[in-house]
Parts: sequence; structure tokens; C-alpha cells
Amino acid sequence: MSDVPRPEYPRPQFVRRPAEGGDWVNLNGEWQFGLDPGQSGDTQGWTSGHELPERIIVPFAPESKLSGLGWKDFMTCVWYRRTFDLEKGQGGGRMLLHFGAVDYEATVWVNGRRVGWHRGGYTPFTCDITAAVQQGRNEVVVRVFDDVRSGLQPVGKQSRQYESHGCLYTRTTGIWQTVWLEPVPESYLTGLRLTPDLAGECLWVEGCVVGPTQRLKVSAAALAGERAVGRAECAAASSFRLVVPLGEVKPWSPASPLLYDLKLRLESGSGTVDALDSYFGLRDLSIEGPALGLNGEPLFERLVLDQGYYPDGIYTAPSDEALKRDVEISLGLGFNGARLHEKVFEPRFLYWADRLGYLCWGEFPNWGLDHARPEALGRMLPEWLEAVARDYSHPCIVGWCPFNETPANQAPELIRGIYRATKAADRSRPVLDTSGYHHVETDVYDCHNYEQDVAKFAAAYRPLAEGGEAWRNDPDHNPPHAGQPYFVSEYGGTWWNPEQAGEAAWGYGARPRTEEEFIARYRGLTETLLFHPRMCGFCYTQLYDIEQEVNGLYTYGRKPKFDPQIFHAINTQKAAIEQ
Repeated sequence: MSDVPRPEYPRPQFVRRPAEGGDWVNLNGEWQFGLDPGQSGDTQGWTSGHELPERIIVPFAPESKLSGLGWKDFMTCVWYRRTFDLEKGQGGGRMLLHFGAVDYEATVWVNGRRVGWHRGGYTPFTCDITAAVQQGRNEVVVRVFDDVRSGLQPVGKQSRQYESHGCLYTRTTGIWQTVWLEPVPESYLTGLRLTPDLAGECLWVEGCVVGPTQRLKVSAAALAGERAVGRAECAAASSFRLVVPLGEVKPWSPASPLLYDLKLRLESGSGTVDALDSYFGLRDLSIEGPALGLNGEPLFERLVLDQGYYPDGIYTAPSDEALKRDVEISLGLGFNGARLHEKVFEPRFLYWADRLGYLCWGEFPNWGLDHARPEALGRMLPEWLEAVARDYSHPCIVGWCPFNETPANQAPELIRGIYRATKAADRSRPVLDTSGYHHVETDVYDCHNYEQDVAKFAAAYRPLAEGGEAWRNDPDHNPPHAGQPYFVSEYGGTWWNPEQAGEAAWGYGARPRTEEEFIARYRGLTETLLFHPRMCGFCYTQLYDIEQEVNGLYTYGRKPKFDPQIFHAINTQKAAIEQ
């Protein structure tokens, strides 16, 4: 599998151990590919046995260099095709076909038989292909619709014009995360949710069993290193819940990102039926007056805006190491987390955040969706809840934010409804209803402020420090701050890349004339927030440049523009709210 692009296991928090049916199969690599501008491929018989004219490297989008194509124009309908072999007995029970993410609406056929459909460009889906596969050669075909200009499709920062411009970038069409086969037994574990309970010194485990459950049980064993520290079991059912008491209690935090291993087993009287290996972090999230709390202590969130773009892969990191490296770059600058901005990031990114102790706000790419249209709820809510379910068990996720910069004429009940649905889906984390601009109902209150003059920036937040009104983006339409934890979730964005020429370059404010001026501005803006007695965090824009947007602390190619230690020293100063 070493020659396959992105060969690592794509679901790192729930690793199924090979059983009698065999190991998982990565289907990344060369696929056939074709455009269907008339959207007539199905009537022309493309669902089976039809050779497509191009070749593409999955899981990279056709717009990317790594796909081998690099096509930049709009592609509203595309097709993929490849074959795979199954040996006799491979699979044993059932065979699942997983897609990490396909942008935007996908229909899947195996051997000419339709096996699945999914709408949503950022969340995974699975097809049970047991009835369609056969011993020997098999064919999989995927049709994708992707219309970023429809107003009914969340697209995040993908440009709705032909070219990239401002803070909108190259589009991503079709398959952009790993495709893989997974053999499972007739009865298998799925739908797992892990909820840490630090005060109760235990872990709550919820999940489902697909298939017959008679005379089966579910067991969960927690380990700290090689030491068993907790165990529980219950009778198997279509849904189950159990509590694992822990004999050793060590909290997870950025300073000490300790993770417990978790072994989940579906067992019969004669042995193990299904086996998943997982992990969890034991941590508690709370609101401590004006602060966001971690493990009962106020923690200033030193966040940076990360948009998850790569020069050669666009949405898809070229390697697992590149995902890890982005977290390490941010930590090296003194940030302790990120807003995962206008994109649902790959699970492997969250894996490294868990391992390295990096706080993340899970967000959604709501841009491109016309919130005023009644259909918007039906397009956004299912995919958003899929994202929350996928990432629920990661300790690094410390909050949810489904919207960003919604306008004054937004549909407030859409915002309120999705906020409340998020709270129902996850009672353990704070929810920011919409980042910046116009809040409706929210646990955390934020604003966006790209003022470059340090004195004016500081003056905006002085009233809050003195017990007065909090600064708002639009006082005429944005309801007043009601005492929630408050932070500036976008600031800075300072234009700096003297090596880049041309009018396409873009950033915020007047460009500093020297490196010293840039650093002085960064220090002034950041220390205004760090030393503010009622500020719970900040989020600087941004970690690295993206295409024409040149306001990163690193270049698009992940090279530092300044000595990272300068920013590390500024960012890691003790914040007022931590004292």
C-alpha cells in the first residue's frame, strides 16, 4: 500500500482490527475520470462498463496539481470509475465502501447496481455493497454533481467566479478524501460516541450494533499505556450505552495531552465477533464567568485561523505528515489552537490535534448557501449534524460554530434552530451560533475586527474592560452582549509578503513598511486582547497565505516569514483572564 497516495488509515479514532474476512483496502490511486456537461451520463450507460477518457489520482480533486489534471473551470457533473479485485472469502460477512468526502452530491454504482447516494461535500458516507460485489473483478462508478453557484450548496471559501479573488480560492470538485473498502462481520459496531466525565472519573460509551445481537455483548477496556485502568460491558443491542469507571484519572490539556487507549469488542460465547481500537482524552469544558474553562480552570484560547488549503492538493493535504506539520507550525508560533475555518477538516488533522494538545473549534463552510431560502435548512442541517457526529469524540474539539459572518438580513430562526439542534446533539461543548456580525442565540459572543491602528483597536474594547458595553460589528442589528464569554475571533490579517508582486495580492489594511513595523503592530493588537480582563481568547488571521491572500505568518508553501520565536514569546504571555 506504500505506493498508494494517502495510505494511512482514514478513521484514526475507530480502527477496526482485521478479522477472518481480511483487512481494509485503500482505493486511492488512479481512477478513470470524465466530464458530463449535459448531465446525461446515466442515460448514455455510464453507470457500468463505460470507459471514461481521462485519468485522475484520487483522493485529489481535479482542480489540484496532485490529481494529475489541474483543471480550474466549473465542473457541474463529473464521473469516476475504477475496478478492484476480491479474493474468495474476502469479506466473510459484509463489505462496506467508505467515502471520506465527495463534493457535493454523489451517486455510487457497483457492478451496475446502485448502492448509495449522499448529499454534502464535507462529511463521510458508507455504502453496504455486499449484495453487489462478486468474487474476482468488480467495478465501482461514482457520479458527482457540484454547482457552487446554485445558492443551495455550502461551499466555504471556494470561488463562485471563474478565478480566485480576495479571500475566495480555487474550487474543489468530487472526491477529495480517501475511498476505502472495509470487510465487517454480519454483526458489527458502529456509530460510537465517547463522552469523558472528569468529575465522575469515567467514560461514557454509546454506540450501535448493525446485524443480529442475540447472545452478544459489548465490552470496553480503557488502558493508560500498558496498564488496564477500567472495564465495563453490557448486552449488545441495536443501540447501547455503558460507563467505564477509571482507576487512574489524568486530564487531557494542551500542556499535557494524555490519551487513554480504548478497546471495544463485540463478543459471543465463543469469542470476539468485532473489534475496534480507539482512544479518548479525559477533559471537562465549562464556562467560568467571563472565561472558557478547561478542567475547571480558565484557559485563554490563543487561536489562529486555519483554512485547510494546500498549494498542490487544495482541500486535500499531500500527506499525513503535512497535516501534523500544520499543527506543529501553529504550536511553534505560540498558539494553542485554531478555528478550523469554513471547512470540515480531515479526521487525520483532528487525530494530530488530539495527540499534540491543540484546541479546535469545529466549523462549517456555510458560505455559498443562501440563508434566506427556505430550502437552506434542509441542505445545511443534515450535513452539519453529520460533521458533529463524526468529530464528537475528539478531545481537541472544544466548541462548535455552524455559521460565519451571516448578514443582517439573515433568517434568525435558521440560526436559532441550528444552534439548538447542535446543543441537542452535544451537551458537552459550547456553541457559537455565528462567528462575527449578527448573533441570535449563543453560548459565546464574538466579533471580527480588522482595525490596524493599535490605539483605535484598543479603544474599541476599553468600555468592556470598565464594565460597559462590548464592541459589536453592527450595533444597529446585532443584539447586545449578554454576559457570555467574549472574544475577538478574527483580527490582524495584516498584509505582508514583499516577495509577491502583482495586483492580485490581497490582505487587510495598510501594509507595514518594515518587518519591525509588522511585529510592533502584531504585538500591540495581540497584547490588547491578552491583557484585557474580560477577553476569553483571540483568533489571529491567519496561519499561512492562501493563493492571492497574503496575510499569513507563513507562506502558502509553509515557510516562515519571520522568526517564529518572536510570535511565540508574544502569544504565550499570561493572559489577564488566566490570573
